[in-house]
Amino acid sequence: MKGSMRRIGALVKLSLLELWRRNDMFALLVLSLVLLVPLSLARPFGASGATRYFDEVALLLVWGYSLFIALGIGGRLFTSEFANRTVYPLLAKPISRGELLVGKFLGAVAASWSALAFFYALWAGSSLLRGGECLTVCFFQAFILHALFAALAVAAAVAGSFLLTPSASTTLLAILFPAMFFFGRHLPDYAENVSGVLRGLVNAFYWVAPHVEFFDMRQRLVHGWGGVEVGVFLAVVGYGVVYSAVLLFLAHFLFKRKRL
Repeated sequence: MKGSMRRIGALVKLSLLELWRRNDMFALLVLSLVLLVPLSLARPFGASGATRYFDEVALLLVWGYSLFIALGIGGRLFTSEFANRTVYPLLAKPISRGELLVGKFLGAVAASWSALAFFYALWAGSSLLRGGECLTVCFFQAFILHALFAALAVAAAVAGSFLLTPSASTTLLAILFPAMFFFGRHLPDYAENVSGVLRGLVNAFYWVAPHVEFFDMRQRLVHGWGGVEVGVFLAVVGYGVVYSAVLLFLAHFLFKRKRL
């Protein structure tokens, strides 16, 4: 057990360093610095209350950046290993496929979370400069749920990379996640207005699709509505953990069946 944990820890460190060496990660962080800070510090027409809507737009950009990073990292996590044939010396260590999958997944999640922490630190810093209160229970709940969203996106991208080509998987998830983010909560209402087979398909999709809208606390955070109840928060955390675990089990099943 200790040997397995040691090997997974080494893979996490290796994956994290490898991902942060990529120039696109730093380019995205610089872009977020250029866009998020002026947007969150803006005071339209001198009205301080209107800045809340700019804060909401800034957080929406953070969601977009985090999704881009998570899908990009997860989608190429193993495709580059197969293309460069570096997976063979890794598995010859000896390291099992399960250990390799878990180690690289945790490294990718750590890279996504570190970028996400940078985004939230920028937003919190701009809020403090304007005299706002950001280090609240709602802020930490929002960050934790957003981090779970990033882990879920990485897990979906990893599983998708074993099912489809990297470009097809990333494109499909880049459509699915924003669609569920904005319209997922309205699917039951839409199902009530249709009938027959279409209603069954919509209801089935509603129960199977990842409900990423559960992790969104932007409006509560920006407008000062306070955090959610502990029971609700833990239920969403459990949903994110279980859904990510299911996707990892699927990725492991496909990885074991893949001929190398």
